[in-house]
Amino acid sequence: MSITITVPRDAVALGLGANRVARALFAGAERRGLDVTIVRTGSRGMLWLEPMIEVVTPQGRVAYGPVTPADVDGLLDGGLVEGSAHALCLGDPEKIPYLARQHRLTFQRCGVVDPVSVEDYRAHGGYRGLEAALKLDAAGIVAQVRDSGLRGRGGAGFPAGIKWNTVMLAQSGQKYVVCNADEGDSGTFADRMMMEGDPFNLIEGMTIAGIATGATRGYIYLRSEYPQAFATLKEAIANGIAAGVLGDNVMNSGKAFHLEVRLGAGAYICGEETSLLESLEGRRGIVRAKPPIPALKGFLGQPTLVNNVMTFTAVPYILEHGAKAYAEYGMGRSLGTLAIQLAGNIKHGGLIEYAFGITLREIIEDFGGGTQSGRPVRAVQVGGPLGAYFPDHLLDTPLDYEAMAAKKGLVGHGGIVVFDDTVDMAKQARFAFEFCAVESCGKCTPCRIGATRGVETMDKVIAGIRPTENLAVVADLCDVMTDGSLCAMGGLTPMPVMSAITHFPEDFQQRGTMSVAAE
Repeated sequence: MSITITVPRDAVALGLGANRVARALFAGAERRGLDVTIVRTGSRGMLWLEPMIEVVTPQGRVAYGPVTPADVDGLLDGGLVEGSAHALCLGDPEKIPYLARQHRLTFQRCGVVDPVSVEDYRAHGGYRGLEAALKLDAAGIVAQVRDSGLRGRGGAGFPAGIKWNTVMLAQSGQKYVVCNADEGDSGTFADRMMMEGDPFNLIEGMTIAGIATGATRGYIYLRSEYPQAFATLKEAIANGIAAGVLGDNVMNSGKAFHLEVRLGAGAYICGEETSLLESLEGRRGIVRAKPPIPALKGFLGQPTLVNNVMTFTAVPYILEHGAKAYAEYGMGRSLGTLAIQLAGNIKHGGLIEYAFGITLREIIEDFGGGTQSGRPVRAVQVGGPLGAYFPDHLLDTPLDYEAMAAKKGLVGHGGIVVFDDTVDMAKQARFAFEFCAVESCGKCTPCRIGATRGVETMDKVIAGIRPTENLAVVADLCDVMTDGSLCAMGGLTPMPVMSAITHFPEDFQQRGTMSVAAE
């Protein structure tokens, strides 16, 4: 009987030698005459254990990691195919504390299934959501999404059901579903992990969205820096068409949904939905003025539903188990689970799916194990490069849209980047301006010019040139950018800048001063 060993094909695992491990396993098994099948899966998200391989035994899965090619012969000779004890043995992966404490609704199959196999996806509960959706009318599907409390996971937190309903009610001969997979925030990787590890979850969610809104065509706008995800999505879509879960007659329902993947060109601004649509139509990614909103006039001027990967991938669970089951997770108006991505100076970085309401301190200490350097945590940035920097006294803030906003922060895409006490917060504030200046589409003056002036003024502060006066200029620039920018690129850049100045003032004042003449 063939023994199955899974080896991740996730980008992080590949960077740590997963392909070499797979080749060593294949060669080692062949030399020993072992009947072994190697299946390439995604990652479970415990990145410090990658490459983590799993042996599928009659008693269940047994994990080993992190595995190097040099470990393979010892593992095989030590009884790997039987799931025997070894120094690298982690036991049942589901019982590893980091994973066992999570609320895996969206990521339940990631790292478990063959990403490009429709059969494996179905064997692990896939397409039950679509089957349930096909028993409802369009309004019934939208009602489930609305009643679940699902909010857009791309950062804005807009109620998904309202957006779906708007597109559903729009009158048009052609509607579109567009997935914003242009994941560009620092410290974020949940979209990539999902697309590389469980792409049919995204495909199923988008198909449900198409049926609910009356859209027969969908596009996944993928950032060009994700070649593994691109290849996996293309293969999965082709297999989905062959299996009849995509195409002219989805699951013999008489309903059509066609899906394509389109690569972006590396512009951060294309994470903003109207810039994305411009790029998708073949033009330079520049922000559109709103109204009209994309839900009424989006791709090619037609009603278009634009959601993030994590929004679409929450939908199959909602349709399978019902809105109430999903809404039982979370707190306040932030319902369901959030894909938290823990990165930076952290001991145990990775993917954590947990109900809204967990605090930053719990994430960093209980899951992350503190800093990799062993030094105290000084600052935590939540929500990507446009998110606020939180000091220690704010780490008990729960991850909740309203709770974070009350502390002048944002949840964003769920990325958390940790810094120890060696960080220079003045340089971090300067970086926020620099990032905006480089990535701005250039359409509006507050963003284009404000960010450039911000870099210049922060350089003066860092050099010790009249810091008090120049910080006043920075504050004035931030007010203009917040109030006058067309989109969140310029509108949110002041958030990391002002949070750094507010919570870490010593980094902006305690610098070598220069004379006015030197200025």
